[in-house]
Amino acid sequence: MKKNRERFCHKEREFVYKFKVGTECLELRVPLKFPVQENASHLHGRLMLLHSLPCFIENDLKEALSQFIEEESLRDYDRDAEASLEAVKSGEIDLHQLANTWAKAYAESTLEHARPEEPSWDEDFADVYHDLIHSPASETLLNLEHNYFVSISELIGERDVELKKLRERQGIEMEKVMQELGKSLTDQDVNSLAAQHFESQQDLENKWSNELKQSTAIQKQEYQEWVIKLHQDLKNPNNSSLSEEIKVQPNQFRESVEAVGRIYEEQRKLEESFTIHLGAQLKTMHNLRLLRADMLDFCKHKRNHRSGVKLHRLQTALSLYSTSLCGLVLLVDNRINSYSGIKRGEFYITRHSNLSEIHVAFHLCVDDNVKSGNITARDPAIMGLRNILKVCCTHDITTISIPLLLVHDMSEEMTIPWCLRRAELVFKCVKDLPSFINTHSDIQALNPYRWTHWQKRIVKLSRNLNYAGILSSKRCPESEPAT
Repeated sequence: MKKNRERFCHKEREFVYKFKVGTECLELRVPLKFPVQENASHLHGRLMLLHSLPCFIENDLKEALSQFIEEESLRDYDRDAEASLEAVKSGEIDLHQLANTWAKAYAESTLEHARPEEPSWDEDFADVYHDLIHSPASETLLNLEHNYFVSISELIGERDVELKKLRERQGIEMEKVMQELGKSLTDQDVNSLAAQHFESQQDLENKWSNELKQSTAIQKQEYQEWVIKLHQDLKNPNNSSLSEEIKVQPNQFRESVEAVGRIYEEQRKLEESFTIHLGAQLKTMHNLRLLRADMLDFCKHKRNHRSGVKLHRLQTALSLYSTSLCGLVLLVDNRINSYSGIKRGEFYITRHSNLSEIHVAFHLCVDDNVKSGNITARDPAIMGLRNILKVCCTHDITTISIPLLLVHDMSEEMTIPWCLRRAELVFKCVKDLPSFINTHSDIQALNPYRWTHWQKRIVKLSRNLNYAGILSSKRCPESEPAT
């Protein structure tokens, strides 16, 4: 059968097309190898361009070419089928082998015979974690995460102290060398010492980086194994040691909080909230919050002596594997394109499971142009923010925190009119987000924390802008302020 198929598949035929130009009769002859691999429309276009054919025969030529290819292909298929049947009748092909081949091909190509996909390990762990975090063992999970956090924080603190001591020692050495420059030492000696200092810093940073990677890898493996084991023990009602295992962790947590104390000082936030209802029959509620806060406050763990990180982490952990994720937009320097190729207005995404209040971080690449007052809705930064919001709509991110002024720090050129124009531009950019999300959504617009006293007047003047009206669509104008 293979010989017959090869004989028919590689046969060359000539396509003949006759047409008339004025009183002159012309004929186009094109050799074609069957089966024709190229699309008939593409082949027709190549013929028109290659032979400079007149435009008035374009449609007729395309129809004739398609008909010729279809008819000749059908003839080849018929001949191939007849040759295969003759081979079966003559006994050249084993009927049982042919039947098994057909049965295998049918089973592999139909859904009812396909094997169900085996869940991956990540999916299994996600289900296990989701069950545990919604069980009485949730406090145990958070306490264990906290212990890991304290351990890594101590390592980072030791690294910073050691790097600081190294830089101070190198600074003293460099000062001594600079004092002897031109006397007993030359520029080459200074460059040599600077190279040694740089190499020493790189070695020390690499050492601590490897140690941190190793520690986090060990913690991740231990945590995953412990979660799986705890889930299996919960399924066993006869396990008497399980309740004591869950009760052990809180005492350790309280001791660690008292020993370590506060790492991050909580800053007082100024905020104002609005509630927007969209929809004529089936209403959905969307919240808009204006905050004065640091963007990184949503990533840091806030500790106190009573509840620690549990209250901040619990809500994030409960929605970790859910359809209500929390996102944050961080502005990054455009100099990142010097080694990654990312351009202004583009962004990259990082996923997190152990931050304070977010699951997803959108790193939006911007430059100093965002500080100017002449950016428009077509600016790459605004377009990048709009693309981020599209990703939120399609990936179950219902809470998004954005920098209202597209800056993390204030400067003198950012006047009150500048801030009002920028806020209105950003709000017009995000106004379509609630209408595309069928469930509730929370939009948090953050102002830089370090405002001067005169910049606080923006909060009062901002009432002139109907932010709730900007975010509401024309068909759903209902909105109300909330505290």
